[in-house]
Amino acid sequence: MRLDKLEKIKKFKAKTVNLPNEDIDTDQIIPARFLTLPSKEGIGECLFADWRIDNSGNINHDFILNKDESKGCEILVAGNNFGCGSSREHAPWALVDYGFKAIISTSFADIFKNNSLKNGLLPIVLSRNIHNWLLDNPGVNITIDLENTRVEFNNGDEHEFEIEPFSKYCLINGLDQLSFILNHEDDIRKYEGTL
Repeated sequence: MRLDKLEKIKKFKAKTVNLPNEDIDTDQIIPARFLTLPSKEGIGECLFADWRIDNSGNINHDFILNKDESKGCEILVAGNNFGCGSSREHAPWALVDYGFKAIISTSFADIFKNNSLKNGLLPIVLSRNIHNWLLDNPGVNITIDLENTRVEFNNGDEHEFEIEPFSKYCLINGLDQLSFILNHEDDIRKYEGTL
């Protein structure tokens, strides 16, 4: 799967699913034994594998992503410091392939945040008060408006979030960094011709 073929993120309404654990690291998101998979396609099946499936290979029905109410949710509300640990790019790959478009938390590990933005996953930091409200109200439908950098609730409340302009542009246009550069190929050739 080429990253430039990712779905454009502009404005969407989706249901949330809560995973309030703090300090969820990338090895919990995608265990190291799956890092040798030959493709990003299907890697979502390995998302939180050690929490979703027990040592005997049985589904853990108590884990939130295995419950019926979590099916089709595209926004993960996660605990503080989500994505800490190693810098594996496979973590956002697995989250995107599973079906998530955005992760909401009070903070993200920097490397995870940057990897997410480069791979079509929107990490959103909201205040602890708003985050706590989302945790207290699981499975709500909210609207994420990336073009206007805000999260909209059904009661009319709106909460702004920050995102670096280049990442915002790439997500809105469904581009990875290489695709952004290739969009300027003619300009690059013209410049090279002047050297």
